[in-house]
Amino acid sequence: MSSTDSAYPETFNVASHFVDRNVQEGRGEHVAVLCGDQQLTYAQVLSMVNRAGNLLAQKEVQRGDRVVLLLPDSPAFVSSFWGAIKIGAVPIPINTLLTGEEFAFTLRDSRARALVAEGSLLEKVESHLSSLSDLAVVLAADGTKPRFESFDALLESASAELQPAPTRAEDAAFWLYTSGSTGAPKGAIHLHRSMVHCFEYFAKGILGITGQDRTFSASKLFFAYGLGNGLYFPFGAGASTVLLPERAAAEMVFQVIDRYKPTLFFAVPTLYSAMLQIPDAEKQYDLSSISRAVSAGEALPVSLWQRFRERFGITILDGIGSTEMLHMFISNRQNKAKPGSSGKIITGYEARITDEQGVELPSGQIGNLWIRGKSSAAAYWNRPDVTKATFVDGWTMTGDKFVKDENGYFWYHGRSDDMLKVSGMWVSPVEVENAILAHPAVAECAVVGARDADGLTKPKAFVVPAASAPPAGQFEKELFEFLKSKLAGYKVPRWLVLTDSLPKTATGKIQRFKLRLT
Repeated sequence: MSSTDSAYPETFNVASHFVDRNVQEGRGEHVAVLCGDQQLTYAQVLSMVNRAGNLLAQKEVQRGDRVVLLLPDSPAFVSSFWGAIKIGAVPIPINTLLTGEEFAFTLRDSRARALVAEGSLLEKVESHLSSLSDLAVVLAADGTKPRFESFDALLESASAELQPAPTRAEDAAFWLYTSGSTGAPKGAIHLHRSMVHCFEYFAKGILGITGQDRTFSASKLFFAYGLGNGLYFPFGAGASTVLLPERAAAEMVFQVIDRYKPTLFFAVPTLYSAMLQIPDAEKQYDLSSISRAVSAGEALPVSLWQRFRERFGITILDGIGSTEMLHMFISNRQNKAKPGSSGKIITGYEARITDEQGVELPSGQIGNLWIRGKSSAAAYWNRPDVTKATFVDGWTMTGDKFVKDENGYFWYHGRSDDMLKVSGMWVSPVEVENAILAHPAVAECAVVGARDADGLTKPKAFVVPAASAPPAGQFEKELFEFLKSKLAGYKVPRWLVLTDSLPKTATGKIQRFKLRLT
């Protein structure tokens, strides 16, 4: 089944498409998952998926019921995600780094019937469970919480045979909650056809993934970007995926790459930057297996792209996607990457850049980016007003400011609410950040607007110095002089704040709204 086909069959279950099909087509003994010392074939994964689906059904989870997954990247995630979809239920992977109250919000908002969680994560949400009237089933995935039934033990006793529910391509398959960086998280409802579209047009069309590839995504499976990279992209091709349950710190990432030799590597700019901070990493670790490296989550600065290429010999393909569109819709291509740009529109998608009135703008003008494609979420759960504002006539309003050049490359200029009006002229925080990052003693930075004594907006920069940076006073002076040579006067930050770190979401995006309050 290809999303390039004009129609899906009358019944279509995406779990069967990505899991059962690999066994049916003779890949049952091919390695599907590598996780620590575990190695699972596609036949073993199919058995686990069927057992998970039957276990949930035994607990009276029915078609359409929501199943929240509070799990690290692991075989338990793989089996419960596909198992829920296979019986027609709706899995909702959620961020494992949230607080107990934030976990409870998702359970409450989604009206979840079931929760599958790692024992240590259950501790965070345990005190909230009694207030969740819709929640009927709680399973501890590692069996360490005696108060709750063991997912692993029950999985062993469940049947390994399961017929897929007769769902349709247009039925809800799973939800993903937005990061909440601009307000309360919203549940984006994705359909059975959504993952197939992303696989066909990005994984195959841009990356050229095959069954011989081995993927490693430092971005986690609860994140829309990571879910594709680490789960349905490799499963779509019959490839292998490397899963890392632990936090993807730079040193750990190098160790995983060195050990498992992935051919496709996925990360966010923050991690690529952190990898550059590890001394002599290019001598200690073997990265030669990586044929394609991908970045998303935030725009990849030119200086970071250049330094990574010079040091490791790897060209990073930057692109942009969103939770609402499930994965990438604009991307650079191998051997055609343009540093600093997000690349060109991906086949299977349409893009337009408009002014505030919705009028399409010509090339070279900054405007609001709209995207259309069949991986779009159907709606936000229980948020009709926001749904109406975001999804319009098949188009999705991304909330991002972009310019498209005469060659069809898209250039990111920040979120719509990040743009600064300084001295009567628009200033893109991304442009200022790229100038700051060009200084060799800068590790990370973020630029926001702040009011001066006269109440006028000026750029304010928060800068994380690299280990090689000179003392603070000297560094600030050097950086100011450097920026004056790079930027027009009104774009140069009025204030430089040196800091040890920047506030980020679990997916690596800088939380600029927190910096505005500083």
